[in-house]
Amino acid sequence: MPQLFAGTSGWAYPNWKPAFYPDKLAQKKFLSYYSTQLNTVEVNFTFRQLVKETTIQNWLKETPANFRFAIKAHQVITHIKRLKATADFVPRFLATIEPVAAAGKLSAVLFQLPPNLKFDLELLRDFLATLRRTVPAAFEFRHESWFVDATWDVLRSKGVAVCVAETETRTTPDVVTADFAYYRFRKPTYTLEERRAMLDRIEQHVAAGRNVYAYFKHEETPEGALYAAELLKSASKLSS
Repeated sequence: MPQLFAGTSGWAYPNWKPAFYPDKLAQKKFLSYYSTQLNTVEVNFTFRQLVKETTIQNWLKETPANFRFAIKAHQVITHIKRLKATADFVPRFLATIEPVAAAGKLSAVLFQLPPNLKFDLELLRDFLATLRRTVPAAFEFRHESWFVDATWDVLRSKGVAVCVAETETRTTPDVVTADFAYYRFRKPTYTLEERRAMLDRIEQHVAAGRNVYAYFKHEETPEGALYAAELLKSASKLSS
């Protein structure tokens, strides 16, 4: 059954005590506790380094079977090579997260493009041609020149999701291009009305048979984690 997976972009924040983490909880137990409250997390440090297998195995042991990890693609792919000549590095990167996929705990790989990378349809098409269709992927475009039908058509042809990123200054068009939806809610605070609107959008996706992965901004304050927990509870009440 399709469902909502809601979480934050990271979990290692001592300042989330005591509003989210219990006051006396040791940091090494953060992920295991996090996974009792939320059912997905977006891992951002893979943007700067290749994750070790021992780290992956610890993640898998500390989280239940229905937990999901989103993995941000390495900066070599998106920011250094800017999607060009990545045929050697992409398989190397994907091999490091294969245990997550093999365990059935991979929500998607997030390819976040640089803000100054402008629309280049041939570049996008060529890169996607090298990406295995078995890899669930989402693309976050941070230059508005990408927000055109041609972009959505190429993603749709490959079953790749649009990452709908919402900030204080820009929101990606909420376009469906895959069999799942991927949201990044990056504003520091959300009103009750805005949170209800989120839930409405999410329920529409779930009703259409799509899983939804929603990640709130990681901050030194616990608001994002609390929003995610509230969203999960609200969705659960609607489905019961």
